[in-house]
Amino acid sequence: MQVLVVTIVHHPGDARISHRQIPALINAGHHVSLAAPFSAFDAQPADGVTAIDLPRASARSRGAARRAARELLKSCGNDFDLILIHDPELLLAIRGIQTAPVIWDVHEDTAAAVSMKAWIPTFARPLAAGLVTLAERWASSHVHLIFAEASYQARFKKLGVVVPNTTWVPETISESAAERVVYLGAVTQQRGALDLIDMARTLGRQVRVELIGPIHPSVAEQVRQAHDAGELIAHGFVPNDQALGMLNGAIAGVCLLHDEPNYRHSQPTKIIEYMAHGIPVITTPLPVAIDIIDDAQCGLIVPFENPAAAAAAILSLKNDQTRRQELGRAGHDAALRSYDWTSQGPLFVQALERILAHPNA
Repeated sequence: MQVLVVTIVHHPGDARISHRQIPALINAGHHVSLAAPFSAFDAQPADGVTAIDLPRASARSRGAARRAARELLKSCGNDFDLILIHDPELLLAIRGIQTAPVIWDVHEDTAAAVSMKAWIPTFARPLAAGLVTLAERWASSHVHLIFAEASYQARFKKLGVVVPNTTWVPETISESAAERVVYLGAVTQQRGALDLIDMARTLGRQVRVELIGPIHPSVAEQVRQAHDAGELIAHGFVPNDQALGMLNGAIAGVCLLHDEPNYRHSQPTKIIEYMAHGIPVITTPLPVAIDIIDDAQCGLIVPFENPAAAAAAILSLKNDQTRRQELGRAGHDAALRSYDWTSQGPLFVQALERILAHPNA
């Protein structure tokens, strides 16, 4: 099976795309081409992947990338068996042209996410959300659907396959040491960037705070100042396989997501990644996060936008080795049972193979 994966928004090294789905396809013997903004991110393709460079869609500069993707799909969209797209704006790129069967991997509640797009003027956000709804209705009739969350299906007339954002779970874990705490993921205001900075200042020299992930321009200056002052360590983007290794042995992994509509029914992938690597989770009380922590008994819950409470939770674990090891082991056990991509990956591949076998279903 020849599969073309396309994104103009995500980093070519995006964890879901390049560290889970593409390896699963390659391991099953399929060939993958990835069309993505390699040059814009100064990124290289993984071994075994054919790279196609596209412009990047960012903030209000999105038209050129969308047009380039459309030209690519017009010229070679029938050279592949399946096309897997990862961005809602690519629905515009495929509309009205003949290609191989198209699958849209729906990563988020796109309409709810509009409220967090600072580049969309506030007055235009209701209109943007309405346009997203129209695009979803069109997609229900014209493309196949894969969902990162079962709850996203409620927005569509057609059901699709749910492929949760799980992770590779190592068989063994490292013992934690009381010296550092980690955050893994995009560093944005809605994801708690400013809370993480204040948390680090509260902790002072007692615990080292490390941020692992791309830093959004809106908070880049505050993060840089905190990094330069030695209040925290900001690593910036790190390829997912390397980033996951940096979790090992930490006191805890922190997830300080704000109470945003797009987060209320989403499974925070970083929580699963912390659990997989055997470190306790400290999270804000989003509904799905609460369910995961309560079920696995693997972490602590702190109030929204309360850096002092997060710092106190970290110090409680720093000073209680037995407790943090119990939480870490419980999280790892739960990840092995329920969140291991080793089990999910073949199901993802089988879903694509079924679509190829029955493209009109």
